[in-house]
Amino acid sequence: MVDVTLFASQLMNGLVLGFLFVLIAVGMSIIFGMLGLVNFAHGAFFALGAYLALTLRPYIGFVGALVLAPILVGAIGLVVERLLLRPLYNKEPLLSLLLTFGLALFIEELLRTIWGAMGHPFDTPSFLSGFVHYGPVFVTRYRLAVLVITIGLLAAIWLFLEKTPFGRIVRAGSRDPEMVSMLGINLKRVFMFIFGLGCLLAGAAGVLAAPLWSVMPSMSEQAIMPAFVVVVIGGLGSLRGAIVAGLMVGVAVAMTIQFWPVASTSIMYALMIVVLLTRPRGLFGEQWERFE
Repeated sequence: MVDVTLFASQLMNGLVLGFLFVLIAVGMSIIFGMLGLVNFAHGAFFALGAYLALTLRPYIGFVGALVLAPILVGAIGLVVERLLLRPLYNKEPLLSLLLTFGLALFIEELLRTIWGAMGHPFDTPSFLSGFVHYGPVFVTRYRLAVLVITIGLLAAIWLFLEKTPFGRIVRAGSRDPEMVSMLGINLKRVFMFIFGLGCLLAGAAGVLAAPLWSVMPSMSEQAIMPAFVVVVIGGLGSLRGAIVAGLMVGVAVAMTIQFWPVASTSIMYALMIVVLLTRPRGLFGEQWERFE
């Protein structure tokens, strides 16, 4: 018989992990939706956010690092889009894929050069130490804080995309960029902003994950594969799909770790196979003329 407290606590841990996956995948999803680009360097920006927070924390504290590190990662994303990606937009799509793949390798080696190849501890903030016990749920305060922060960030992204004039431009540009350009809107600036926003979200996820994962260069690989799985399951370019798929993957992984550890590394791929066999475009994937 399954212990109710253990099941409920592991479910909560799965939700926390799922929302972290969502935060990573949403950035990748909006970049694809707007630019039509699968960003292989997304996991590297995730790791970069963790390392920048590791460096900034002794000077400005955890909260300051949580705010500033993602902004710096987003600013780096703006520069990358302007100098490296923009010249490739009207060329063979494979070139952009190869560039982001090479960029991921470059950033990972840069992290090793600056901070070393060994992992670095990132202690939980003292004001978030300890546990919360409510009914059958037993969870750390930090994991609960991660859950609240990620939900807040996702709500802010949804409000921005759905309720602001610029958000409407972003959604329209993802469907028909030529028409938006004909209306006099500078799509180049929109593309740059979207890529920077996606990198910012990846950096924020990296900061939040730092106390839960070891801060090491290879953490980019631990982030990029779940992000790809979430985006594929949810449907390329779908914000709603990324959220649903991220929670599915997070809960599935957490439960498998507890009750069937040997399958914990493969469960998300099995879930992806099942979804793609029934819905090849993902749960909320759409047929967009731009990519057909």
